[in-house]
Amino acid sequence: MKNRKGKNQTDAPAAKPFSIEQYNSRTDRRTSQNGSLMFSAFVFVVALVLAIAAGYLITGAFTVWVVLVGFALACLAEMSIHIAMQWEKVVVLRFGKFSRSKGPGLYFTIPFIEQTALKADQRIMVTGFGAEETLTSDLVPINVDAVLFWMVWDAEKACLEVENYYNSVSLVAQTALRDAIRRNQLDQELQEVIEERTSLWGITVLSVEIRDIVIPQELQEVMSTEAQAEREKNARMVLAEVEKDISSMLVDAAHVYEENEVALRLRTMHLLYESVKGSGGTVVIPSAYSEGFSDAALKNMADSLKTPK
Repeated sequence: MKNRKGKNQTDAPAAKPFSIEQYNSRTDRRTSQNGSLMFSAFVFVVALVLAIAAGYLITGAFTVWVVLVGFALACLAEMSIHIAMQWEKVVVLRFGKFSRSKGPGLYFTIPFIEQTALKADQRIMVTGFGAEETLTSDLVPINVDAVLFWMVWDAEKACLEVENYYNSVSLVAQTALRDAIRRNQLDQELQEVIEERTSLWGITVLSVEIRDIVIPQELQEVMSTEAQAEREKNARMVLAEVEKDISSMLVDAAHVYEENEVALRLRTMHLLYESVKGSGGTVVIPSAYSEGFSDAALKNMADSLKTPK
């Protein structure tokens, strides 16, 4: 159905809904890596200047060979001297085999013999994931969005046991979420399932939080109708219980009035008091009604309440 707008109104752009894929693909949420790049550039420049200066002192002239040798030494220095940020753990391989884990701070590698295989970010990571149109145990299709908080505690396993630990965590979380929805088991059990699988990769799961659960609109209407009918049913049952209790109390009261004439008289006086109280202290009693307070009238009333035996 299209909305009708006046001449003076303009169409405002619709807000885009939150997307898990867009969140996971954002590049501006990570801390800048310019520090390590600037350090590498600094090492290269310093090594180049020192090498050319040393060549000039040795040969006494600036030649092409001095510049080339200085450039080669600068490249070797850049390949040998590195820094790791405070939150990073670096995995170093030697001849393709695991050698050591270094960082944070300054570390060295042997050019062409050792390589930096992975710089693992050991801060708490946030990954959004979801399960679309997944059937629950009672065959209700739902869409679930969740957020996973996790961190790498063993950089060696994250490098050697899995190809891409970040994407693997996301896929494992999504699969575990679908299984948990089918079994109606979320929150703590979902966290345990994900951590059981990712612990082999040196990754620990801190928490799993369900962000949103969406049920199809047509199913929402059906469930709302069902819930309303259930509430109406409960209300009728409560009302029936109340009517049963009231009728039981009225029967008990009738037996009391039958056996005690004074109780009936007091009840009549109480009704009169309530009438006076409701009318602000003034009540007009017809003469025919006032006769009902006489002894004869009360006796007749008591006789009329007696059940025939």
